Formats: sequence, structure tokens, C-alpha cells
Amino acid sequence: MLPGIGVFGTGNVVRVIVPFLREKGFKVEALWGRTLIAAQEIAQELEIPFCTTKIDDVLLRKDVDLIFIMCSPNLHSQIAVKALGIGKHVLCDKPAGLCQGEALKMVRACQYYPSLISIVNHSLRFLPAFVSMRRAICDGFLGKDGKITVCDIRVQMGSLLHSSYDWHCDDTMGGGILTLVGSHVIDLVSYLIDQKALRVHGVVRTFTKTTDNINGIRHISSPDFCTFQMEMSDGALVTVTLNNHLQASFSQEVMVCGQHGHLVVRGGDLHGQKAGASKEEVIYVDVEDLQRGGNINANAAKSIPRPYMKGLFKMICALREAFLPVEDKRGWVKKPVAQAATFEDGLYVQAVIDALRKSSTNREWVKVNIITEEPDPNPLLSAAVRRSAISM
Repeated sequence: MLPGIGVFGTGNVVRVIVPFLREKGFKVEALWGRTLIAAQEIAQELEIPFCTTKIDDVLLRKDVDLIFIMCSPNLHSQIAVKALGIGKHVLCDKPAGLCQGEALKMVRACQYYPSLISIVNHSLRFLPAFVSMRRAICDGFLGKDGKITVCDIRVQMGSLLHSSYDWHCDDTMGGGILTLVGSHVIDLVSYLIDQKALRVHGVVRTFTKTTDNINGIRHISSPDFCTFQMEMSDGALVTVTLNNHLQASFSQEVMVCGQHGHLVVRGGDLHGQKAGASKEEVIYVDVEDLQRGGNINANAAKSIPRPYMKGLFKMICALREAFLPVEDKRGWVKKPVAQAATFEDGLYVQAVIDALRKSSTNREWVKVNIITEEPDPNPLLSAAVRRSAISM
């Protein structure tokens, strides 16, 4: 039996996934919104029977066993930790919190409740082109040694801002292309080549600080452009360019090079060329329909790039399979979503983002450090307490 779902958020992604969840047999039982007006509007539009502005009102419902966290990143950690603590499965949108401290709380919560599903929405892992790319790398398309030399990733798209001021405008609340798109890219690289970033160097910029609708005392602080390099654990060098300055269009190219050839995903198609070959060969062509239902809001769907939406749909299908009964029930729940990003992956991504921000500020290469203990919220007070204890 599929679990009832509680959704946190009122953005376009909610308008897209709720009809698809129903198509797959899930029941969406409750919706949380930041304001009651927003929650009521989406609940009425999507025919969700219960809506609220109180987090606990959703989490404590007996008919809700799976939580979809699709709200602003500053609430991700709080909701995820509390949900796991009362026995709910969690799918959390990217990024995992606002900082490593919040992501670490999520990691510890999921480790304490290992039988529960706890995954991060890095949906590109489920896109068939990237699944095929990873398989080709493992099968030796780039050489039997599997040595990766260079990864080059370019994402060009329109603005992520909305018509009015909200959290997307604020870097401190998780807005901007680095967290909302860069987090996908950072995770995807480690998924494809099975390496982690050791050092990073980046430039993060906010060029658009006001718009016709967002001006006055409120200015935009979320970045709309970044470019960065990552030195990986097995010697690969990754270069990434993320650009929000295209007008109403989207393009994404992910290239992985080895000593004996290269693989490249353009949009949703995979091409490859081995050393000595005269031209690229087509390995996978994205001709599969998204299988969207007629109830999905067309305007909302247009706001989400096709690769990300298709990957999200694939992840939901895997999630559905995780809850279908099978003969061998030992560990069956997590098997279909085994390729999904874990909260540990979310912590790693957050560590890279933290290092990139520091690199952009200091204009230097920065080592990626993943914390294992939560940072002290008041180091000066703690230092004073330690000195007092020593003197006693």
C-alpha cells in the first residue's frame, strides 16, 4: 500500500508533482504553505483536502507517512529532522539546508532511523541519459582503466526570480543559481565519475540586483552567474559554468573526457566518441514521453527545465516501487531508490558550496572540508566558559 503524502511548499514544482503523484497511485493528504492564502489557493487548485501554515499539523497526521519538502531551503533541515524523528519517510528538495551544520543534523537524523527513506532531490541521477553515461563509463567506453581527465559542464538558462520579492532573491535563504542548479551539478559529477572534490576555485556573482518589480529597499542578493573548477579525488579536473542570463531558454551540456575518448549529454541525448573514431556515435536518444497527465499546470511545467522534470518523475516512479510489496521484505524499502542522493551526499554538496563561496570571496583555491561536528553557535561564550572551568 502506498503511503499518504504531506507536501511542504506552494511553488510551481508542487503544481507539477502533485498530479503526477496521483497518477502513480499516491494520495496527497496535506499541504503546508508559508501563508494561509497561498496554502488555500494551491490546495483548492490541486484538490488537496487539508492545508495549513503549521509544520506539525502536517507531520502529525496519521494518514501521512511520506513527506515531500519543496519549500525554501531555510526550512529543509528543520522539517526533515522532525519528520524522521516521528517515523516519516522524507524526500527533501535541494539543497540540504543552508549550511553544513543544518545538513549534518539531517545526516544524524537519518542515521538514527536507518529503516526510513531519506533522500535529496538531485533528480539528474535518474535521467536516462546520465544513467547511460555512468554505465558507459563503468563498462570502459573511455578506456579500460576508467581514468577520467576532464569534465566540462555548461548550463545556460533564464532567470530564477519570480515577479515579486521572495526567498529566491535572497542568497542567505538559499536562492540563486549556485544552490538551486549548482547543487545538482556538484552531485551529478560525483555520481557519474565516483570522485569527490578536494579543492575548488570559483567566481560567484550577482549582476541583476533589481528588476522592474523588485526594487526600492529590497535588493536581490542571490547569484545569477557562477563559474568554478573542482580538483577531484582521483585527479580529474571539473569546470562548470552556470548562467542565468538567457531569455526564456535552457541548454545544458555535460562532457566527460578520458584518455581514450569522451561522452557528452546534450539536453537529454547521450553521444560518445572513442579515440581513433571519425565522429561521435549516438548512444541514447531521449524520445521517451514525459508521461504527464492532462491535469498538470502547463505554465508551471514550463518553468522547470525538461531534464530536471523528467529526472524528478523517474525518481518518483522509483519511490513508488520502493513501497510496493515484494516477497523478500528484508531491506526491500530502499532498494529501488538506492541510486538516489542520500543526506550524506547532501552534506558533501553543501561542503563544496561553502568552499566555493569562500573561494569567490577570498579569490583563492579552497580545500573542501566536510564537518563531523555541529559548529558552536556562540564560540566567544564557549571560550569564556572553558576559561572559567580551567580557572576553577
